Amino acid sequence: MSGCRIVIDTCADLTPELAATLDVDILGFPYILDGEEFTDDIWTSITPKEFYDKLRAGAKASTSAVSLGTYLEFFEKCAVEGTPTVYLCFTSALSSSYNSACQAADQVRADHPDFELYVVDNALPSTCGAMLAMEAVRQRAAGLSARQLADWANEAKTYIHGYFSLDNLDALAAGGRIPPAAASLSSKLEIKPVLSFDLAGSLSLIGVNRGRKKALKALVKLFADNYAHDASLPVFVMGADAEKDCDWLEGAIRKELGNENVTILRSSVGPTIGSHVGPGMVAVAFWGNNRAEKISLTDRIANRVRGE
Repeated sequence: MSGCRIVIDTCADLTPELAATLDVDILGFPYILDGEEFTDDIWTSITPKEFYDKLRAGAKASTSAVSLGTYLEFFEKCAVEGTPTVYLCFTSALSSSYNSACQAADQVRADHPDFELYVVDNALPSTCGAMLAMEAVRQRAAGLSARQLADWANEAKTYIHGYFSLDNLDALAAGGRIPPAAASLSSKLEIKPVLSFDLAGSLSLIGVNRGRKKALKALVKLFADNYAHDASLPVFVMGADAEKDCDWLEGAIRKELGNENVTILRSSVGPTIGSHVGPGMVAVAFWGNNRAEKISLTDRIANRVRGE
């Protein structure tokens, strides 16, 4: 074990193999498929094709938060082991798990006052969370302490961009994210939305397009407009059983000026996130300009109200 333990959860969609290589621990989120509960293990017990074909066939998928008890048990083990621990938790804007993790951390710290434990709201869905964790590993190797790493993560997360398009809005409607009528109208009109997330980690609509190809081209433009052009940092292309569209998106990104040799990693959206976006999602994630410097006027007002 290195200077500190880095922990993520399966909402980051980091494969167990890569997590083991990087010395990162993963906590599994629960999901329910046709009434049966499973623990998301990032495609260890089911393949993406199997999972998304079930959804296409009409299977109902939902998720639930990680329980307080699960966090207590895991953090207690970390405390007994004694290595300072940083948990980069799935965004609190989309799950109550962060609040449970904070409650558990408070209790464990009370029982083990000398144990360093930091819970960071990553405010990042899916592979964007994996990107934060991967770079955190590099910073750990460079000598950052657990406290410094938590502070670094809170600053660095606003430089990560993620943009995605959905094949339809049915999964978001089923999860209560949007009205069912909006999903039905979108399907009839062949509207393909492009979404991202705000600084709190909530989903935000960037635009709508008539047809899949226009939506994919919109993702390329968003990449071109916001990419940091740092060859040391990888770009992720990920999908929910949409390999052909991911192939097209990767090729289009490489055609952008100066990106011919950029490192592009491919990722498959896991069951937890996949339950809410459905099959056919395509996304690009990368390090770019500071999103905190581009917030809207109304968000700036809200920040002043919060005293930030």
